[in-house]
Amino acid sequence: QVQLVESGGGLVQPGGSLRLSCTASGTIFSPYVMGWYRQTPGNERELVAFITDSTRTYYVDAVKGRASISGGSATNTVDLQMNNLKPEDTAVYYCRVVARTTVYWGQGIQVTVSS
Repeated sequence: QVQLVESGGGLVQPGGSLRLSCTASGTIFSPYVMGWYRQTPGNERELVAFITDSTRTYYVDAVKGRASISGGSATNTVDLQMNNLKPEDTAVYYCRVVARTTVYWGQGIQVTVSS
């Protein structure tokens, strides 16, 4: 069983940066995909970025050029560096790992971008 714990959220000013970290306990079996999602009140959870076990990465258009995802099973972590943050980045951010056919979610962490 894999458990995911996120850290690094909080309040940041527009234009600022933060780094979200997700640490996994347990063994993550390949093939896997590790990613970050976010959710705002009244909306569905949406993909932000992911990284595969072959280190292929993907970013949604809303964060492309401002975000960088890294990590993998070697460290059992997946980090999301976000720069030039905007108020519309405010959300609860969730770490998600899909290992073979099993999906694991973290508990979520709040990110608020406001002056």
